[in-house]
Amino acid sequence: MTRWRKSSYSASDGNCVEVGRGLGIRDSKAPSVALPLTAHQWTRFLRLIKR
Repeated sequence: MTRWRKSSYSASDGNCVEVGRGLGIRDSKAPSVALPLTAHQWTRFLRLIKR
C-alpha cells in the first residue's frame, strides 16, 4: 500500500494535493485518480514551482 502525504500547510477542509512516493500526485477530493510522475519529472516540477 502506498502512503500518500499532504502538506502541513493544507487547509483542514480537505482541499489539498497529495504526493505518493513513486506514484505521483493526486487531488485529495478525487483520490482514485493520480498523475504519475517519474523521479526526474518530480524534480523538474519542484524546480519550476520554486521559481
